[in-house]
Amino acid sequence: MVFRPLDEPFGFVSNANAGKALTWEADTDIDNNHKNNFLSLVLPVPQADTKLELSIVMPCLNEAETLAGCIAQARGYLSENSINGEIIIADNGSTDDSREIAARSGARVVQVAEKGYGSALAGGIEAAHGEFIIMGDADGSYDFSGLSGFVDKLRKGFDLVIGNRFQGGISPQAMPFLHKYLGNPVLTGIGRLFFNAPIGDFHCGLRGFKKTAIEKLDLRTTGMEFASEMIVKAQLQNMRITEVPTTLSPDGRSRRPHLRTWRDGWRHLRFMLLYSPKWLFFYPGILLFIIGAVAGLWLLPGPRAIAGVTFDIHTLLYCSAAVFIGFQSILFAAFYKIFALTENLQPPDPVFNRLFKIFTLERGLITGGILFFVGLAGSLYAVGTWGSEAFGDLDPQQTLRLVIPAVLAMILGCQIILSSFFLSILGINRK
Repeated sequence: MVFRPLDEPFGFVSNANAGKALTWEADTDIDNNHKNNFLSLVLPVPQADTKLELSIVMPCLNEAETLAGCIAQARGYLSENSINGEIIIADNGSTDDSREIAARSGARVVQVAEKGYGSALAGGIEAAHGEFIIMGDADGSYDFSGLSGFVDKLRKGFDLVIGNRFQGGISPQAMPFLHKYLGNPVLTGIGRLFFNAPIGDFHCGLRGFKKTAIEKLDLRTTGMEFASEMIVKAQLQNMRITEVPTTLSPDGRSRRPHLRTWRDGWRHLRFMLLYSPKWLFFYPGILLFIIGAVAGLWLLPGPRAIAGVTFDIHTLLYCSAAVFIGFQSILFAAFYKIFALTENLQPPDPVFNRLFKIFTLERGLITGGILFFVGLAGSLYAVGTWGSEAFGDLDPQQTLRLVIPAVLAMILGCQIILSSFFLSILGINRK
């Protein structure tokens, strides 16, 4: 069901009604079977030919206690700064009076059926008409009367402006101890390390962006990790990102917060890991491969002792396992990279494209074949040595120093051959 004021036609509503006490009637032209998926648009919305500079979007799920205050702050900011804008409440299935409060307060309500913080914001962003969008939680923790820092940066050409609560000030009891001293610093540090993002507060819910820029990011997550996805993809797309100080106050609701510390923290970390194959696969893999290879070569001539501890063929076997696991991890990094580029999960990478042209299927088959036959030759030599002893007992310390590297070479050769085919399949649309 779509609501509209009695004295306005269905569609855009003129600014003349902003702030009025409104009565509403049901628009019976809308099929009731589709009412749950329809975007319910309520006042105030400018006329279609009026260009908006700013849309303030607030995700909402049962925020009746604080919503009116947040909307009043936002309306006051728009009025005091003479900004042509709108306020959108992206309602995610509230069962309290949130939608009615938003309508009475002069906001435009967008009903989003798909559950989740990210889903609500995506629905609100899609419905926004402003050139710039500022999003923030409707729980009373953010100050919507102090948005000038965001707007100024957006007007200067920045694509994404993130609030920094640690610079602006966090009021007592506004952020749980675990979030303030562990969750936010750790996850922000990981984000800065993985993506070189110039952000000191990865998870601030108050942020602004150009609508055209955010549409290019193709944001897909539906939960709290939506905040991380926005920064990560903007950084990968080399967009202009900056931050401004903002404050955080205790929220004004009496119910339990929607945020779940460990569940949502893991979702943020998981997203960053999945979008950084270098840190998830390549760097650990190359480190493990080098350690295993260096230690294995050190042990090949014979046992080694350090501080009275002797390292022998058993350690050599673990070294070969490290080489194999490390090599497998490097391959996974390549698999992921090609998949991400093919599915447009990451922007084009000229360096990787050049490497992909160098490491062709044919070269992979030749390299893998050579390595396999080197290992096979070593294995046959070991069998010949065994035959020279009439296939009797052998000294394992000597025999395994040949057998272990030979078997590893055969395994790696097969891995290269199979992976070359698979990489070619993944990248078939890139040729």
